[in-house]
Amino acid sequence: MPEPGAIKVLLMTYKVAVVREVLASQEKVWSLVTDLPRMGEWSPENQGGEWLEGATCAAVGAKFRGNNKNGDKSWQATVTVDVYDAPRKFVFSLKYKEMHLSDWVYEIEPTPSGCRVTHAWVEGPQWAEFAPLGKGISGVDDRASHNHRNMGVTLDNLVKALDTV
Repeated sequence: MPEPGAIKVLLMTYKVAVVREVLASQEKVWSLVTDLPRMGEWSPENQGGEWLEGATCAAVGAKFRGNNKNGDKSWQATVTVDVYDAPRKFVFSLKYKEMHLSDWVYEIEPTPSGCRVTHAWVEGPQWAEFAPLGKGISGVDDRASHNHRNMGVTLDNLVKALDTV
């Protein structure tokens, strides 16, 4: 049974997730959420970034270095695309050295009027071990609550951006 407050979408349950109904096609939303260099246009924390190791777009195994900022703290994080199931599911993972810290998930499902977008953050197996260090890097004490707020802003801004695509 899912934990109270969890959201079930596309057969997955997430503790930290935001869902938006969008009046746009899956493909239109997909084109934005998989364009990681543009993520800084709608995320309050991510400032954009660049594909690494010859990658030029999202694909399984592609690496991306994101530039992040929270108040006076700034840092870079490298993520790897783990799932690229167009136009339904996009997942990239954050790892530090050998530690799997978290996954960032976008699930997009069609609805009669457009699509439903779920944006989730999933703690990795070593998150608890890393969290105290993460607070010093980002200035964020409660990463789950912080991400939940920011994911809501990100999806709201993404919806606005869809009007211009």
